[in-house]
Amino acid sequence: MIHLITGGARSGKSSYAQHLALSLSSQPVYVATAKIWDDGFAHRVHRHQLDRGPEWITYEEQLHVSHLPIDNCTVVIDCVTLWLTNFFVLHQYDIHAALEALKQEIIALFKKTGTFIIVTNEIGMGVHAETEVGRKFTDLQGWANQYIAGLAHQVVLMVSGIPVVIKHREK
Repeated sequence: MIHLITGGARSGKSSYAQHLALSLSSQPVYVATAKIWDDGFAHRVHRHQLDRGPEWITYEEQLHVSHLPIDNCTVVIDCVTLWLTNFFVLHQYDIHAALEALKQEIIALFKKTGTFIIVTNEIGMGVHAETEVGRKFTDLQGWANQYIAGLAHQVVLMVSGIPVVIKHREK
C-alpha cells in the first residue's frame, strides 16, 4: 500500500504520516532523506527526531531508499522534496536526470511488500521562485509529485492540519 501525503509548509504532513504509521504498526520505520545543509536545518531535524519515540526504527538515506531493509514494514519516507534535492544537486541541476533517478527509486519501492507513507511538498502552490534554478526545481517537484500520486493507492492533501483525501483505491 502506498500513501502519498502532500501539502504546503507546516501543513501537518509529517505529523499525519507518523500518526498513520503508528496506527498501522507497533514498530514503524522512518526514513530521513535530508542532507543537513546548515545549523538551522540541523535544529529542525533534531526537533523532528524528538517527535518520534523509541518504537521507531530510523534510517538516514539521501539517495537509495530502495536499498534499505524495509521490506514488509510500515515506512514513512520524509520527504520527497529533500530526496529530490539530493538527486537534483547530484545531477548538476539536470531536471530530467534527477526525475529519472527518483522514478527508478519509486519503481523499486513499489515492487517491495509493505506500507509506504511518502511525504512531499506542494511547493508550486506558494510564491514563485525568483531564480532559474528555483523555477526548475519547482517544475521538477511538480512532475515528481504527479508521478508518485499516479501510482499511489491513497493521496492525502494536508490543509491547515486537516487531512483531505483526494484519491483512494484498494490495492
